[in-house]
Formats: sequence, structure tokens, C-alpha cells
Amino acid sequence: MTSVLVVEDDPGIRSALSRGLTERGHAVTLASAGLNALELVVKVQPDVVLLDLGLPDIDGLQVLAMIRGIGEIPVIVITAQDDDKVLVEALDAGADDYVVKPFGLDQVDARMRAILRRAGPRGSDGPVVIGDLVVDASTRTVSLCGEPVDLSRKEFDLLLALAARPGEVVTKRELLADVWQQAYGGGERTVDVHLSWLRRKLGETAAEPAYLHTLRGVGVRLVDPTATPGDD
Repeated sequence: MTSVLVVEDDPGIRSALSRGLTERGHAVTLASAGLNALELVVKVQPDVVLLDLGLPDIDGLQVLAMIRGIGEIPVIVITAQDDDKVLVEALDAGADDYVVKPFGLDQVDARMRAILRRAGPRGSDGPVVIGDLVVDASTRTVSLCGEPVDLSRKEFDLLLALAARPGEVVTKRELLADVWQQAYGGGERTVDVHLSWLRRKLGETAAEPAYLHTLRGVGVRLVDPTATPGDD
């Protein structure tokens, strides 16, 4: 049984989500405002949060930032604005996915299942080790030459997506789908920005790559710099 916190100020939508998700076997907790939602995140510790952006007391993006400060609970944003700028802001702020009103319960349920699969442990083989870089999905930690690397949620997800396919070229479209859950190519600039931040924290640049090698017009691959020539 999945524990779901629904944060929605519209009583009709809140009731429909509660009824539909309960019928599908989930344990549902309801909140109609941001402050109450934050209290319930701490108290209930839900498996996933469905978060409306249009709340009466606090802006939904601020609530999202506060949830991210509490922990790594998966968050699906609910929005009435089918606008790329708003959606990119939400995803960059730490949302795992989004649904646009009006939506169907089957769609919400499917997105929850997909996110919980991604959030779960990726196998039992332990951390991925590439040269002096260690990426541990179970603890969401990264170390380089034995020293911890402090990454944001999206930076870690981006590195983990590349570490899952070491040495392979991963396209920006694939990274958008895996990390930002965007099936279109319009957000590739987001990938570029996060790659730049990630490179900085790994002590490299696009001009002088060590681990992150870009193949122009194709994608990015994560390599062991001690084993692979940096000739991209």
C-alpha cells in the first residue's frame, strides 16, 4: 500500500483524488493548504506527495522547496497551467513529475508507480564505481577520490542516470525523460545547465572533461578518465 499525501485546495478535486486513489489501494492523507501539508509531510512521512501549485496560503513552489528541505519524498506537481515555463520551474525546483488539470486518475496512478520505481533501489550490486568516482543510489551519496561531493537532487539524479549506463552515450532527450520526466526536446537547455553545475562540482569543464564527455549533437557519456582517453 502506497501512502499518498494530496495537497489540493479545490474540495472537488481533493475529494475525487481521495476517492479514486483509495479505490486503487492507496492510503490517502489530505491537506488543503501549504502549512498543513508541511506538518503532514513530517508526521505521516508519505511515499509520494501530489502537490497543487495554487494554494491559498503559500505558493506551491515554496512548499515544494520546503519539502525538499525535509527530505527526498517524490513529489508530483498538480497545475492548471499547461505552460512550459511554469512546468520547467517546478521540475527545476525539485518536482519529480507533473500532471495538468483536468487529468484522469489512471494517469496519476501510473505516474506514481513510475516515480516509485525510479525512487526505489536500483539493484543490489552496491555503488557504481567509475575511476575515483563512487555513486551510491541506495544512500544517494557521491564521493570523488574519497571525498564527499555535495550535489543537489537533480544533479544527483542526472549523474545517477549516466552512471547506470557507464561508457554509453546518453542523449539529452533520454536524460530529459529519465531525470525531468519530459518527453519533448524543448528543455535541453535545462540539461546543459545542470551538466555545467555537475562538471564544476567534479572539478572539470566542458573544454577539459574528465568524467563527463559530451559528443556534440549526440549526447553525454560518463567515463573512467584513467581508462578512456579524453578525446571527445
